[in-house]
Formats: sequence, structure tokens, C-alpha cells
Amino acid sequence: MRIRRILAAVIATAALAGLGLTGAATATAATPSPDRWVTPDQCREGGGKQEGFDCVGGTYDGRGVD
Repeated sequence: MRIRRILAAVIATAALAGLGLTGAATATAATPSPDRWVTPDQCREGGGKQEGFDCVGGTYDGRGVD
């Protein structure tokens, strides 16, 4: 699922940039950094709960669960 999100972000950014060379550089920069993802245990220990592929509430609110 994480790969789909990254691919969707790259495609959307490239499409908005007109598929030029600058668009490819922008698309690469738009991919989420690895520190955005947390494990299910980190989500729970931070006071949140896992809903689908997201951590809701607590320290890691809004981060993706890997």
C-alpha cells in the first residue's frame, strides 16, 4: 500500500509539472520521507490507534502505519 501512495504522489506531481525535467525532480522530492512511517506498536505506544494505514491521535497523529 505504501508503494501505491508513493507512486500516486510521483505521478500527480509529474502531471502537474507538465512532465518536464523539472517535473521529474519535483516528483522525486514529493515522495514521503521514511521517518513519516511508524510501526503499529509505535502508534499505540504514542497514544494513538491504527485506522487502516494511518495512525490517529497521540504523538504520531497523521503518520502512515507501515
